[in-house]
Amino acid sequence: MNKTLTPAVPVRGPADHDVRDQIVVAAKEHFSLYGYEKTTVSDLAKAIGFSKAYIYKFFESKQAIGEIICANCLSQIEAEVRAAVAEVDQPPEQLRRLFKVIAVASLRLFSDDRKLYEIASSASTERWQATLAYEERIRELIKTILQAGRQNGDFERKTPLDETVMAIYLVLRPFLNPLLLQHGFDYIDEAPTHLSGLVLRSLSP
Repeated sequence: MNKTLTPAVPVRGPADHDVRDQIVVAAKEHFSLYGYEKTTVSDLAKAIGFSKAYIYKFFESKQAIGEIICANCLSQIEAEVRAAVAEVDQPPEQLRRLFKVIAVASLRLFSDDRKLYEIASSASTERWQATLAYEERIRELIKTILQAGRQNGDFERKTPLDETVMAIYLVLRPFLNPLLLQHGFDYIDEAPTHLSGLVLRSLSP
């Protein structure tokens, strides 16, 4: 349950290259100052001190750079969630922690840096691969918790597993999607507890 998969994003050049990392770090700083939408690859090239053509040797587009940054941010959230879930053995408590930690971690990450939030919003709106892969891994984590709960007798077994996974994912989605998360700031402290409690009651055998 602790395994974290790195989503595939469109990159070029050698698989392991310090210049790629340098571009990503510089791009994140530039996006944080000026915003993702307002920044062009030419702007990045000037800021980093590389030619535009040289950047294109490693990334096929500005979005490809944004995807790496987005994937790294989502990996931070996922790592926190998986660590919290792994601390307990009981599936009901794992589900509670999933709701709580994913809400808190998402809110903290996207509210600490509004420019990163802008990248996350673009990723959600345009359905970038990094976002799709992250959401799929969260669904797989939900499925793993449900399977363990069904085996232990904590959760009902009549509803098809895939249907239950999708239902829980849809309840959780406002904390996964930054476009939806921004509308729930006023309820972020209590919503995860109430929603996870409602889900757990529906899962009772």
